[in-house]
Amino acid sequence: MRLDKFLKVSRLIKRRTIAKEVCDQGRVSLNDQVAKSSSDVKVGDLLTIRFGRKIVTIRVEKLLDTTKKEEAAGMYELIEEKEIPKEGPEEINIW
Repeated sequence: MRLDKFLKVSRLIKRRTIAKEVCDQGRVSLNDQVAKSSSDVKVGDLLTIRFGRKIVTIRVEKLLDTTKKEEAAGMYELIEEKEIPKEGPEEINIW
C-alpha cells in the first residue's frame, strides 16, 4: 500500500493530499529512511512522522483499503510520542 494512502486510511492524517505534502516535505521516515508518498508500506514497518513540534513513531499492524473510524486505530501501534522542545533563548528572570 502506498504511504500516503496508509496515512489517510489509518486516520493519522486527515486527507491524502495533505499526507502527500507531508511526505514530500521530508517529515515522514519509513524504517529510518526519509520516505516519499509513493513508498510501499508493509506490516511491521516503522513510521516516524513529524507534526509541528511533535514526533510520533508507529508500527504498521495491518493494511486495509478502507476502514471505519473504530477500525482505523487497529492499523497501527503507537511506539513513541515525543515533543520537540521550543527553540530560542532561555527564559530570563530579571528579579
